[in-house]
Amino acid sequence: MRNIVLAIGILVLSGCGKFTIPDMKMGTMKKLAPDSWTASSYARGGVDRAWVKRYSDGKLNRLVAEAISSNPDMRVASERVRQAEQTAYLAGAPGRVKSSIGLDGQRRKNLFIGFPFGGSQTNNTYGIDWMVNWEPDLWGRVRAGVEASVADAQAAEMERSSVQSSLAARVCKAWFNLCEANEQNLLASEAHEVRKRTVESIRSKFELALTGEGGNASDLRLAETDIATSLANKAQREGEVDAAKRQLELLLGRYPSGIIGGKMILPKLPSRPPAGLPSELLMRRPDILAAERKFASAGRRITEAKRAIYPSFKLTGSTGTTTDQLSKITSSQFGIWSLGANLSQNILTGGQVKGEIKIRNSKQKQALAELHSTVLNAFGEVEAALAADKWLARRISQMQKALTLAKDAASSTERDYADANADALTVLTAQTRKIEIASQVVTLRRMQLDNRVNLHLALGGEFKPLGK
Repeated sequence: MRNIVLAIGILVLSGCGKFTIPDMKMGTMKKLAPDSWTASSYARGGVDRAWVKRYSDGKLNRLVAEAISSNPDMRVASERVRQAEQTAYLAGAPGRVKSSIGLDGQRRKNLFIGFPFGGSQTNNTYGIDWMVNWEPDLWGRVRAGVEASVADAQAAEMERSSVQSSLAARVCKAWFNLCEANEQNLLASEAHEVRKRTVESIRSKFELALTGEGGNASDLRLAETDIATSLANKAQREGEVDAAKRQLELLLGRYPSGIIGGKMILPKLPSRPPAGLPSELLMRRPDILAAERKFASAGRRITEAKRAIYPSFKLTGSTGTTTDQLSKITSSQFGIWSLGANLSQNILTGGQVKGEIKIRNSKQKQALAELHSTVLNAFGEVEAALAADKWLARRISQMQKALTLAKDAASSTERDYADANADALTVLTAQTRKIEIASQVVTLRRMQLDNRVNLHLALGGEFKPLGK
């Protein structure tokens, strides 16, 4: 709707006669769309316009809204839209009436030498002139340029929408990254505490010499090595938390001070968005719509270049006064006027017109290829996200089972070690496996959330800031 209003506004202001918005050129791409997605049979229709809210995190919603209003990339995209709108308006300037007003004053002295004409004469001349000129757009060259510029403005608006959705996705992913970093840091702290308790248990047995020949000395050194490793891992996780905070602050348009707070756990995975049909994607992905508008614009640019071959017709007129007294400059008794017309036809241009037509034909083919590439990439992104959604769900399910078993194994070996039915290496190995699997589960959950965001974007899900 905003694009339609924009086009109508430019029509009213351009003054270049009958005006049409370039037709949709998506028909050339519909043959690429299959009947259904290959990675999933889930094809419920609709567009998810509130996908950020589905994560049930009020702070995340506020952060995304802040990024939309403060991120420099959004301001750049908005200014590009404004520039494109003004360019579309200026494209109609050659077909609009132009006028100017001028004021002239001159004092001249003539010297005459020799008899009998010696002496001098001084003359004053004052004048005011209002000039009007107009070049009617007889062949539609200016109109074609305006229509092309309108399509470019529509493309800029679509690109701004794409930047907004992409920014919302980047903020969500940065937030999930911070949540994961907090969870991983918490797991690292818990692992360090477990290692400390294990070392104390091994040291107690070593000091009591419950096993012969000092065998526990190597176990103690191995356990102490794990403590040092856990401290290093904890430092790594703390660094990841700090880096995640700074990255999120940059997306929000803030100074990266690393002071922003985050949740300690990842949010739950929301329900899957409606996938619809592949053909529906062509009419809702902003990057596809932007590429289509550029292709439509390229077609009108060819028309504009071809119309430059035709002759140009100009009308000029002026009215004003001229007098030798400044006080009479506005008197109609000294009025003058003129009216003229000019018709010109290029005969030889050094190949400039034909060369420009060839260039614009090439640009149209380039725009079509770029549209084709954008559509294929969009289909690929949807298929990849749908497939990853399925495989990640299976991986998480199996890893969660593995985590349950690893926790049971670690608890069992700790009890067996206390009862002298297991050695220290078995305990340390079971604990290490539990820690590693727990960390992998957290990472997989974050990957699943990231992929869900990718799916929203790939399907052309819109983002509406709070209050919109």
